[in-house]
Amino acid sequence: MRIPSEKLKRLLVGPGHVSAEDFDAVWEEAEKQHKDAMDMIVEKGLIREDQLTRLLAESEGVLFADLHHEGIDEDAFEQIPEHMARSRRIVAFREDAEQLHIGMREPNDLEIVNVLGKKTGKKIVAYLISQQDFLYALAGYRKRLREELERIIADLKRGPRREKEGEESPTIKAVELILTYGFTNRASDIHLEPRESKALMRFRIDGVMHDMLDIPLDFYERMLLRVKLISKMRIDEHLAAQDGRFRFLVEGEPVDVRVSVVPVTKGENVVMRLLSASARDFTLGTIGFSDADLARTAGALRHPQGMILVSGPTGSGKTTTLYAVMKILNNRDVHITTIEDPVEYDIEGVSQIQVNEKTNLTFAQGLRAIVRQDPDIIMVGEIRDRETAGIAVNSALTGHLVLSTLHANDTPTTLIRFADMGIEPFLIASTVHIIVGQRLVRMICTACRQSYEPSADTTDEKEKALARDPVLSSLFASDKGPVRLYRGAGCNTCGHTGYIGRIGIFEVLVMDDAIRAAIVRRATRGEILSLANATGTTTMLQDGIEKVKNGTTTVEELLRVVSE
Repeated sequence: MRIPSEKLKRLLVGPGHVSAEDFDAVWEEAEKQHKDAMDMIVEKGLIREDQLTRLLAESEGVLFADLHHEGIDEDAFEQIPEHMARSRRIVAFREDAEQLHIGMREPNDLEIVNVLGKKTGKKIVAYLISQQDFLYALAGYRKRLREELERIIADLKRGPRREKEGEESPTIKAVELILTYGFTNRASDIHLEPRESKALMRFRIDGVMHDMLDIPLDFYERMLLRVKLISKMRIDEHLAAQDGRFRFLVEGEPVDVRVSVVPVTKGENVVMRLLSASARDFTLGTIGFSDADLARTAGALRHPQGMILVSGPTGSGKTTTLYAVMKILNNRDVHITTIEDPVEYDIEGVSQIQVNEKTNLTFAQGLRAIVRQDPDIIMVGEIRDRETAGIAVNSALTGHLVLSTLHANDTPTTLIRFADMGIEPFLIASTVHIIVGQRLVRMICTACRQSYEPSADTTDEKEKALARDPVLSSLFASDKGPVRLYRGAGCNTCGHTGYIGRIGIFEVLVMDDAIRAAIVRRATRGEILSLANATGTTTMLQDGIEKVKNGTTTVEELLRVVSE
């Protein structure tokens, strides 16, 4: 629920909840960081979220509910399907013979109130609820999915049973529940791993693996068969690796699933990568680029030819960054062609080619074919070898804009690794316009975020390391006094991890005459880094520090990622 700044200021400053100076400072900071001012006021600890929500309800003349104290009635909760709850930001928490009481983040949404009234045949009583209460309520949908999956497995352990006519097979239902449960838990990958006496289901959430559920081996075999069938794999093949894909719907939202089955000593491992349509709605800004890095990147995109490289380890979001760049470049005036392994998302208006080793369609062979397709822009999923690197550079020299990724620790190392592949330094200097180095860090859960003041005399070993480091020590003090940092306490919303979602930390190296000259004379990583810093390049560590200071991530998470 958003209200104008002047109205919010009267609401908070007038009665003395927040000082005028604090309000103005937070509002200005929120404007610069493109954040919601009300969220930031809560993050800074100037007022509790439930207190702010209650004040907003009173000012708007609507009812207020505290779901943590009110409680949520199971029967009422089930009146609203999950997709409607998430999209309209509503939850039902109490009902009686004639009324259904719902919590809303936008209590003036009369359309959904009318829809629910017709659907339930009851009078809808709307309340304003806090974001924390809304996320707390949504966690109930995940709990129900897990309970249903555990019930199916418990029934199967009791022995086979006769299925009623028209009843869905337990195997089919279990696979659908696992996919839905994984998606609603924000899993990027679902792992099904056979062990000695059982199979284990694990989810990768925000880059970290979590054990979720034990599955009986005999039931796992039936689930494996079902996954192979819907992925269009050979069900009689157990000794070779297979790849497939399929699509399923979660509350009306299409989710593409990329499947890999590999034989292991105890059977066959299954890994399912979930790629939702909503995940395509990213931009360079939403994935974590600062305003300065956005400006540097935008300048490089104006070149009609040359190379733009993105570097980082596996799983650092390099392909997502390239997709975000292609969304900027994709228009009717240009022809964009890609060669990828695999094709992660379909992009309207872009010709996308899937690498296929069986037909000898490698990156190099595909790139040779692409240049005969009259492209303006070429995206190569990854430069892995000298042959691909050579063709990519030649394409950049002959009038094409080439986008690609490379495995390297940082931007200066990317240039050195490119040269190690056999590319002449003068060719690198004349084709590469910009290099983006990146990592992914987990974001603090906003539902349980807490602030604290770090201290240089802390007993925490990681914070001691910060205090000793000349760059990281900026976290402990500033010209304006002590710095406030943030961490997640852990709650139902984030699965008690303190984190929810991930965002990139970046360094953007723009090539200038000094750096080009350094490349030609085969300068060291340190020399290139010094030249980059002189031009205002922000390192990944410095970008991460800014995200720690503004409450996006934690000190511990930054150190975990930058030390990898």
